[in-house]
Amino acid sequence: MRIRSARTLPVAVAVAAAVTGNLSWAPTASAQSTEPTPSTSTSSTPRNAAEAETGGVAILKKDPGGDVLGGASFTLFDSAGKEAANGKTDAQGQLAFKDLTPGVYRLKEVTSGSPLHDTVDDQDVIVTPGVDTPLTIVDPFKDASVLLKAKDDKTGKLLAGSTVNIGSGDKTLLTLTTGSDGTASGKLPINSRTGSDFWVKQVKAPEGYEIYKPSKAFKAKPGDPVTVTVSNAKTATTPPPTEEPTDPTTKPTPDKPGKDEDTPKPSASASDTPASEATASSTAAPAPDGALAHTGADATPWLIGGAGVLLAVGGGALVVARRRRTDNSTADGSTES
Repeated sequence: MRIRSARTLPVAVAVAAAVTGNLSWAPTASAQSTEPTPSTSTSSTPRNAAEAETGGVAILKKDPGGDVLGGASFTLFDSAGKEAANGKTDAQGQLAFKDLTPGVYRLKEVTSGSPLHDTVDDQDVIVTPGVDTPLTIVDPFKDASVLLKAKDDKTGKLLAGSTVNIGSGDKTLLTLTTGSDGTASGKLPINSRTGSDFWVKQVKAPEGYEIYKPSKAFKAKPGDPVTVTVSNAKTATTPPPTEEPTDPTTKPTPDKPGKDEDTPKPSASASDTPASEATASSTAAPAPDGALAHTGADATPWLIGGAGVLLAVGGGALVVARRRRTDNSTADGSTES
C-alpha cells in the first residue's frame, strides 16, 4: 500500500500546484521519508549479527524430591573472575542470564533460599553463541547433626571408649567413638523433607562395662541436631587384681645383701639334726616296757667313748708299773752281785 500511495502522490501535488500556481516539492520529500531508507535497513543487520554472537544460561532449581525451589541466589563470574551476572530463582525455580559473551563461566550458588536445603559446589558453565545453555541444579537437604553420649546406667557418668555404628537400612553411614569427655559428634545425610530413619548399635563398650547389645532407632530431620545416648552397665565379675610390685627398697640387691631379718629363715627340718643323730634315732631299739621316758640326747656314745679312754689310761698305767718293777729288779741284782 505504501508503494501505491507513493506513486499517486506526485499527481495530486501537480494538481494542487496548478490550482495554487506554485510548485512545491515538500510533499514529495515527506513521501520519501515514509519509505525505509538504505541507512535504516542496513543498520538492522549488524544488530541481528551481534545478538547471534551472544548466549545465555537457563537455570532450573530443584531438591532431591523433585520440588522446585524459589529464592535461590546465584552469581556468575567470567574467566577473569569478574562478576558477569547475578539473580534469584523465581517461584518456578527458574533463573536466566542473557546477552553473555561466549566462553567459560563460573557459577556460584550464594544461598539456597530454604532452611532445609544446602548449597551446591561451584561449577563451570560453557556459554555458546545463540543458545541459552540449560542447567538443572539439585540442592541437597541439610545434614543432621548427631551428638553421641555414653553413660553409666547407674550414676549417669559419661564414659570414654564407647564405639557405635549409625546407619540406615542395611548400610552403616557413620562410626563414632566417645572421647575423654564421653561424647562424639558427626553428620548424617537426610533424603526427605520429613526426615530419615536411622539406627545406632554399640560395637565396643567402655572398659569395665558390658556391651549394650540391642540397637536403638531414631529419626532426624534436615538441619536438626539430634542427641543419641547409650547406657552401659558395669561387668558382673571384676577381673582379679593384679599382683602389686614389691617395694624395690626392701629387697636386697645382689651386691648388697639385706638384713638378717629380711632373709628367709630355714624352718626346723631334718637338715638341722646331724646325720649321725638322725641315724641313731632311727636305728635305736624301742625302749622296753616300764622304762622311763627317753629324754635328752642318747648318752650311749659318750659312755662308750669314756670307757675307751679309761681303758687306755689304765693300760698305760699298767705298762709304766711293769717297767718300774723291771728297773727295780735289775737294780737289786746289781747290788747283790
